[in-house]
Amino acid sequence: MKIFSVKEIPTLSWSSPSPYNLRPKLLSFFYLNLGLVLFGLGEAILITSNAGVSPWTVLAQGIAGKTDWSIGFVTMLISFAVLALWIPLKQKPGMGTILNALIIAFMIDFSLVLLPSPETLFWQLLQAVIGVGVIGIASGIYLTANLGAGPRDGLMKGLQAKTGLPIASIRIGIEVTVVSIGWYLGGVVGMGTVLFAFGVGPSVAMGILFVKRFL
Repeated sequence: MKIFSVKEIPTLSWSSPSPYNLRPKLLSFFYLNLGLVLFGLGEAILITSNAGVSPWTVLAQGIAGKTDWSIGFVTMLISFAVLALWIPLKQKPGMGTILNALIIAFMIDFSLVLLPSPETLFWQLLQAVIGVGVIGIASGIYLTANLGAGPRDGLMKGLQAKTGLPIASIRIGIEVTVVSIGWYLGGVVGMGTVLFAFGVGPSVAMGILFVKRFL
């Protein structure tokens, strides 16, 4: 399948020539922010589905449950903590790295009060699937902008470069590890969590293929 053959981020006409460009083209900056806004929205869609949250949000829930901090704020703190893991992988942050940590956290808290929370299992799972799909497309958009990967995607890219394994396989491994830690800390695991852990890798790959073909 094509989604398991994706091993690189495409370079398009609106992609920044360098991930460390501090004066990007307007279109590059636009797509970066569009992708990040959609990513935060996708996370919020998954949270409000009541079917279980993404592995990283399970971790955020576990930490937030022991503090008075919001999920969005804890998500931001986790983002900066993950940046420390970039050092041995020789990944460098860009404009998009910092905006990722800030915009996604803001969009999660902003969207949570606006989105519906279905009560029946069918609609919960459907909303969870939509959330994972939105996150995949969002990842394809902002990664292709090439203004610096977000903390989690930088970790994914660094591990892929070190191991040579497909992006989908690397992402699944990361998500399964994180959800295990999050569950141990008290985060809530549900069907949506399992769906995200095994579906986000292929979803990101599909997002990359979508961007390459249509944008």
